[in-house]
Amino acid sequence: MRVIDSHTEGEPTRVIVEGGPDLGTGPLAERRAIFARDFDHVRRFTMNEPRGFDALVGALPVPAVDPTAVAGIVFFNNVGFLGMCGHGTIGVAVTLAHLGRIGLGRHRFETPVGTVEVTLESKNRVSVENVPARVHLSDVSVEVPGIGRVTGDVAWGGNWFFLTDSVTTPIDLAHRKQLTAEAEAIKAALVAAGVTGEGGAEIDHIEIFGPPRTEGGMGRNFVLCPGGEYDRSPCGTGTSAKLACLAAHGKLAPGETWVQESVVGSRFTGRYRFGEGGALIPTISGSAFVTAEARLLLDPADPFPHGLG
Repeated sequence: MRVIDSHTEGEPTRVIVEGGPDLGTGPLAERRAIFARDFDHVRRFTMNEPRGFDALVGALPVPAVDPTAVAGIVFFNNVGFLGMCGHGTIGVAVTLAHLGRIGLGRHRFETPVGTVEVTLESKNRVSVENVPARVHLSDVSVEVPGIGRVTGDVAWGGNWFFLTDSVTTPIDLAHRKQLTAEAEAIKAALVAAGVTGEGGAEIDHIEIFGPPRTEGGMGRNFVLCPGGEYDRSPCGTGTSAKLACLAAHGKLAPGETWVQESVVGSRFTGRYRFGEGGALIPTISGSAFVTAEARLLLDPADPFPHGLG
């Protein structure tokens, strides 16, 4: 299997460019379900140790249904499959450009949760007009053991998030273990309280906010992803959800810029517009860099043919 690795503002993406599974020609949500049902060993092979690691996010480009889209993308990680991935979309765009498959300008990608538009502004810089974002629940409070009362919003940005600024732990790498434990405790408290996304959907991302640390920054976040790792980037779908929350609370107008810092200090720039039917359409901008081209090998004698976990 041939893969190309990149990082988007510090967060890694691995794109399968040869040797991926044949998922058919149906809608992207259907193909994601086929991947999960019939080819989960491929996910584990590419994502998990000893070939991968927990922070890695994978992407499989597939032929699009829509003839105006350049590709469909199925995203996955160390524990399962994602609806959308903002940093991963930026990484895929830069990777496809690296391969000579797309050039500068605007392109459409299909994902399991809808079509997104990307603008390749330079070799490394990409803007993603994401699927519509929305707030599902505002000012939700739960009692979290070891922290106390935590209040936040439940919002969709391509994945389901609980966003809060109730945690006082400094958002930096020195406190990543404490932040991880606190985010895990918040997630458990939401489950215990029966707080979900729409239709009972699992809130699988926890986003903790604090003040910015760099000039021009407007907020700093720590995002706990499914599988227990933190996002090194400011999280594209998480920043999209943040834009929806800011709009809902009257703190950011359409077209205004929001500069979101990550726990490592990298940045996404976000803004939004209102689309058809009043849908909030976020755009996230960031940079990605190709870090490796590799072939993943499977020895028949390998005792861990599909990775650990």
